[in-house]
Amino acid sequence: MKIRHWYIAFCVLGIVLPYSQFIPFLQQHGLDLRLFVQLLFANRIAAFFGLDVIVSSIVLWVVVLVDRRRSRVPHAWAPLLGNLLVGVSLGLPLWLYLREVGLTQMRESHG
Repeated sequence: MKIRHWYIAFCVLGIVLPYSQFIPFLQQHGLDLRLFVQLLFANRIAAFFGLDVIVSSIVLWVVVLVDRRRSRVPHAWAPLLGNLLVGVSLGLPLWLYLREVGLTQMRESHG
């Protein structure tokens, strides 16, 4: 199994697992952003994970915006959209998948 197949599998997990928790929240509370943030920072452990994800998200944006041209990544906007719609759990593996595709195409065209 090639690494890009693992990245796609992680994309699927990165959608399914977070949304398995978010959809019941939406069903129960609607899009209550105030409650969402309140629960995200309800205690120090929740805040630890919340801040970790926020920092990871910012780093993903920086990496994508800086590295997209250098690595000739096709559809570099997609991981950023995935990050906004789901989170780093989708954005990062999608970026790695697209980067691997771009690198493979570069190797094939030069080799």
